[in-house]
Amino acid sequence: MGTQWSRSESDSSLLLVPEVGTGWQREDDDDSLDGLDRQEDIARFPYVEFTGRDSITCPTCQGTGHIPSEQVNELVALVPYNDQRLQPQRTKLYVVLSAVLCLLASSLVVFFLFPRSVVVEDDGIRSVTVQFDHVNAKVLINMTSSLNFTNSNFFTVMVDSLSCQVLYMKTVIGTMQLDNVITIQPLSQRQVNFTVSVQISGSTSYVYAFCTMASIKVHNIVVIMQTSVKTSYMMRTAQNTLEAYRYIDCGSNSTVHQPPRRLWQ
Repeated sequence: MGTQWSRSESDSSLLLVPEVGTGWQREDDDDSLDGLDRQEDIARFPYVEFTGRDSITCPTCQGTGHIPSEQVNELVALVPYNDQRLQPQRTKLYVVLSAVLCLLASSLVVFFLFPRSVVVEDDGIRSVTVQFDHVNAKVLINMTSSLNFTNSNFFTVMVDSLSCQVLYMKTVIGTMQLDNVITIQPLSQRQVNFTVSVQISGSTSYVYAFCTMASIKVHNIVVIMQTSVKTSYMMRTAQNTLEAYRYIDCGSNSTVHQPPRRLWQ
């Protein structure tokens, strides 16, 4: 009822020989082990490095099955050249797709943030008010003009200042200055009305006689309006100027709208 160990003379290896009259018996309980029990048994089996006649112990782990923690930053893993990890798939497709996406994003940024010029349209004169100073022989005129602003940008535009100067025969007869005029929203239009007070006297006092002459029905005079507009947007400042001729009836008040004569940017 036991196992006998014997050593043959021709071989130095040990032989496991069962006793006579006895055989290998497997209990029925061994057949009842399922796959899970076998996996648990294998997991509890310690690491053993088997070395043969033509093999040597791993110099890195010294047969322990793990790398020392102090050598983690010193060791380099060698991967075969034909390893699948060194041959990524669809590399060209990813590179082309990334380049196309970058170009598309850049184009959108340029399209939405590229500054465009603010279009200013002269809408002419809205009304003219004429008064006379008979004592000093002066002609006092208030001219109300209009400007239309068109913002084609995708951001807000500020109209910082609007100035106007009126000349008659190269003589300045009126000025006007407005600051912080309006704010124009993206892709929108705004209109600005401004009034310039004009006084004709002194060296041009003959205009008073012309404007008050009863024998003339229409007392038209020509004045020059020089208008300047300063706008700012996206850390950029722009200035637009216009010089236009105005025909004014200095003999009476007028509220007839005179259409624009020039488009400027």
